[in-house]
Amino acid sequence: MLIRKARPDDLPQVLRIYDHARRFMAANGNPRQWGDSYPSAELTEQDILAGRCYVGIGGNGTPCCAFVFIIGNDPTYALIYNGEWVNDLPYGTIHRLASDGSQRGVFAECLAFCLRLISNIRADTHEDNRIMQKLLEKHGFVRCGNIIVANGSCRIAYQLVSG
Repeated sequence: MLIRKARPDDLPQVLRIYDHARRFMAANGNPRQWGDSYPSAELTEQDILAGRCYVGIGGNGTPCCAFVFIIGNDPTYALIYNGEWVNDLPYGTIHRLASDGSQRGVFAECLAFCLRLISNIRADTHEDNRIMQKLLEKHGFVRCGNIIVANGSCRIAYQLVSG
């Protein structure tokens, strides 16, 4: 799978992917994490214009997954509760990873892409998102504690140090 920065003309496809992911999460015991409208079209457009949104191109030549990857301090991760980060070295953060379900192994491919950019990666997920928790742990992420996101809800925080 080819991964590249999303372009403005990818916005409809990224929104389609996020819509599929919301429906998948709701059908699999996680209706609260993204609700009916997160991430919004406005946030997604901001992510694309800021150059932090990436798409994975599937076999048919169109985006089959999307995610945000930011290298640098994430203010949401400044305070961690019920634990601690593995280290305080520079890190990248994976946010809003979603797939349209058309291709297997999307998480592994996205993670490999991010690890080529930086070897210290953080991520978080909702307590109901058992699928993402299993994926993170399967790929070597360590559960570090809890963080509070902008809307005031709690997330499980993870970190992976590679190499």
